[in-house]
Amino acid sequence: MRYVATTGPGGAEVLQIQTTATPSPGPGDVLIRVAASGVNRPDLAQRAGLYPPPPGASPILGLEVAGIIEGAPSDSGFQPGDRVCALVPGGGYATHCVTPASHCLPIPKNLDFTHAAGIAETFFTVWANVFQIGGLKAGQRFLVHGGTSGIGVTALQLARAFGAEAYATAGSERKVAACVELGARAAINYRSEDFVARLAALTEGQGVDVILDMVGGDYTAKNIACLAMNGRLVQIATLGGAKVQIHLPTVMQKRLVITGSTLRPRSVADKARIASELRERVWPLLESGQVKVVVDKVFEFGDVRKAHEYLEAGEHIGKVILVHEAG
Repeated sequence: MRYVATTGPGGAEVLQIQTTATPSPGPGDVLIRVAASGVNRPDLAQRAGLYPPPPGASPILGLEVAGIIEGAPSDSGFQPGDRVCALVPGGGYATHCVTPASHCLPIPKNLDFTHAAGIAETFFTVWANVFQIGGLKAGQRFLVHGGTSGIGVTALQLARAFGAEAYATAGSERKVAACVELGARAAINYRSEDFVARLAALTEGQGVDVILDMVGGDYTAKNIACLAMNGRLVQIATLGGAKVQIHLPTVMQKRLVITGSTLRPRSVADKARIASELRERVWPLLESGQVKVVVDKVFEFGDVRKAHEYLEAGEHIGKVILVHEAG
């Protein structure tokens, strides 16, 4: 098979297309012929040597794919020829990959491979952190930082679809407008406004119930200031720094929960439960078009360096996708 190799930790220049043996599925795994792969921030971190794969996972980049089943266990519910999208523990930047059958989902009706490849990593992450861990409910207020990232566009749409009042931060007026179009009641340009003060005004001083944050650093104290009584801060990355200072009496007085998770190291069973809930609760929204997969730009597989450089530049709104074949 063809795959993207890394010649060592570094920038996009370390990415090369090479060939190797097609992987063999283990017990409970499926073999997927990959049509398209999602490009995500964790891929950039792994390429730079900052996010090693968990034990036993493929060292090849790529955490989400769409394609066609070529081999599946008889009791998996899938068979050769099925069109699926899947969360993979690694190995997605390749013409073939393996993943547990329980981490696969049928491609929603009316979606092509390109859009389906942008589902798994972001939808699994948002569902697990905003709804399972954060407990967001209808009528509550929700804030996501980086509202036009792959995570952000998914979180805004799902929050709106399930009846929450959504807010976002973004880094340009173009991105602010996109957040509103995707379902935010309001979006705040963090480069020109104090999002703490603006959010207080928008919520009449009450704050928000759940915050999904990928920044950390000095955002943490600001997030605590933005939270309502019994609010939940859910951390999923630390792009702005891993070490923070917080004012514990505020946490105590507001009865706040500060939590978070990483998706990749979670158990096969944990991810299977997320997949099951997505199929029941979210797939109907995707199939009806109420929630969309927002694809910003598509790159041919051989242009993987350009795809990484584009994602790193941070101007995208939605997902960046690598394609192998038409959907």
